[in-house]
Amino acid sequence: MKKQVMEYASGNEMAAIAIKQIGYDLMGYYPITPSTQIAENLDIMRANGETDLVMVAAEGEHSAAGICYGAAVAGGRVVNATSANGLLYAIEQFPVQSGTRYPMVMNVVCRTVSGPLSIKGDHSDIMYLLNAGWPILFANTVQQVYDFNIIALKLAEMVRLPVVVAYDGFFTSHQKGRCYRFNDDKSVREYIGEKKEEYPFLDLEHPITVGSYMNEPDLINNRYQLHLAMEKTDNVLSELFASFGELSGRYYNKVDGTQCEDAEDVLVLLGSSYDTSVDAIEELRAQGKKAGAATLNVLRPFPGKELASLLSNARNIMVADRQDSYGAGGGNLSLEVRATMQKYHSKANIKSLVYGLGGNDFFKEDVKAMLEWAQDDSKPDFDYYGISAGVPSEQKEHEKPLFAPLVREKTALGVNGGNLNAVTAMPDRIAPGHGACPGCGIPVNLNLLLRGIEDPVVFLFQTGCAMIVTTAYPKTSFKVPYLHNLFQNGAATLSGIVEICHRKQAKGEIPPGDIVFVMVSGDGGMDIGMGSALGTALRGHRLLIFEYDNGGYMNTGYQLSYSTPLGARSATSHVGKEQYGKSFYHKDMPQIMAATGIPYVATVAESHPIDFMKKAAKAAHYAKTVGTAYVKAISACPLNWNDKPATERKVIEAAVNCCYFPLYEVEQGVTKISYDPDKTGKRIPVIEWLSMMGRTKHLQKEEYSKVVEQLQKETDRRYLKLKRTADLL
Repeated sequence: MKKQVMEYASGNEMAAIAIKQIGYDLMGYYPITPSTQIAENLDIMRANGETDLVMVAAEGEHSAAGICYGAAVAGGRVVNATSANGLLYAIEQFPVQSGTRYPMVMNVVCRTVSGPLSIKGDHSDIMYLLNAGWPILFANTVQQVYDFNIIALKLAEMVRLPVVVAYDGFFTSHQKGRCYRFNDDKSVREYIGEKKEEYPFLDLEHPITVGSYMNEPDLINNRYQLHLAMEKTDNVLSELFASFGELSGRYYNKVDGTQCEDAEDVLVLLGSSYDTSVDAIEELRAQGKKAGAATLNVLRPFPGKELASLLSNARNIMVADRQDSYGAGGGNLSLEVRATMQKYHSKANIKSLVYGLGGNDFFKEDVKAMLEWAQDDSKPDFDYYGISAGVPSEQKEHEKPLFAPLVREKTALGVNGGNLNAVTAMPDRIAPGHGACPGCGIPVNLNLLLRGIEDPVVFLFQTGCAMIVTTAYPKTSFKVPYLHNLFQNGAATLSGIVEICHRKQAKGEIPPGDIVFVMVSGDGGMDIGMGSALGTALRGHRLLIFEYDNGGYMNTGYQLSYSTPLGARSATSHVGKEQYGKSFYHKDMPQIMAATGIPYVATVAESHPIDFMKKAAKAAHYAKTVGTAYVKAISACPLNWNDKPATERKVIEAAVNCCYFPLYEVEQGVTKISYDPDKTGKRIPVIEWLSMMGRTKHLQKEEYSKVVEQLQKETDRRYLKLKRTADLL
């Protein structure tokens, strides 16, 4: 055994420690709850000089998977972490990696797949990977998260397959527990060994082709080789568990059980619920009941032989699934358990329940109730556990309209903004009450935008703080039609709504009239969603894209986005002896959108409300008559900017006055600067703005002067170019 030390840590923290100790070359990642903390903790280590891991912040999970694949092909040791819809977004990349046999490790912190949107833990994401050709280890404790991460890489390189380490979101990922880790990195690296490549991709003297086009019979032969690799995985896992046990003193099996040897009634489940089951079984045993519980440490390859042996004496088996394979009469775990027990000629009565979706808690009483269900012949073989029926009187109450219809006479603000006094008569499209933090710029910016739009509005919100704080079920802040879709697909979704609306109006199926379709994006949504937005703009759908730019992925705890300022501190751009914050410049999204040739692009700020509302009116005009319009507001986030809510308008104004966020518009290809701080004598250095926020206050130190100088030069360059484009020089 190698020397170990105790840690009191969460699953995500232990995953990060294992990754650091292994000495990976690269992590491609995109933040998504609840896996985000892995990248955050690794970035802290990187900032402090504890690891030289290359961390590439992709603009979405699909690209993160591609980055990882490329790095693996090039011979690097590669790791990733994701959850839920992030996993689904990247899913087409996973069979590519297994089919071409490049090893890596991916932590899947299991979470509910949307929609409706939920960030809590269940197993609806991991089951999508069952057919991807990746071995899947399932950790039910914090200790196993650490141990399985080490075992996973050794396994991956032995069988030349990418491997998943899965565990429960929040229950295992965030809850802390006592566990052990190896005292030094050397012990871990010696156990894993040196990486060997039979066909190095970067051997230019012996070039190879990866991922060829295949027809019959080559493709089926490729799949057969993948099948053989999975069989090899099944054979070597026991060997790996044994060798790791010798190293650590912790021995694992493909399946674990408590009191299963003579148990007549057994509960089978995955993940953190197993520990709860162990406690419940002890109580049942004390009452003289022959009860047991079992779990799987390996989901792929499915350990059917071992599970059948463990459950050989069971009369009644209840399989509890934190996921449903809709229409199949059970979740994937229960379907595989049924098939396995039939294969091995078990005569046990098998039932299954779907439970714990959306992170519902699981208690000892639930274990006992499920086992009673298994024994009760009157209970169905498959059902949902823990659902609650609505009360008819409450249902009728919910059917009543929340808001009175929006009715007002038109004031014709028009393309030039019209009479601004008219905005006082504009109906409120957003109701009072929301869950935003004090000082949050989102409600302010949305209301200013809507003050400039007189026509009826239809909203689509991408995932982010704005939708979370306004639509917590069963309440809504919106008096207008509203739809949510995920970060990466908002603009495309809204374009579909637009086209059907126009079609139905043309056919007389719905009343004619102008409608302004508005997509609201922020919290980094124009990173992962940029492709969708650009495609929509190039197609020219008549809609308005409104971006509230708060300079980070705020709804997942403030990780860097492509719009975060150079040098800014975030949860994935820490400040330490080896790192000064974000290492690259902020993205100029207005110029990117203007390059598509759309009729109207504008930047706005709450510090200049009249300018804001006039531009909103123009954007609405073009969005309903010509094509795609784009408006970007700089939006305060006191929580993550680390400043005071009461001073946010001054902070926003400083961003404008230092020209980090210049106010201008591009109308039909013509650029016009709407506010020039050089002319007003209000131009300030960038450092004055940076010093107003805790996230960038460290840049005042002399040691970071070169970073400030770089940002100042880039800000000046962009503003000078803007002035030249606007014929002001």
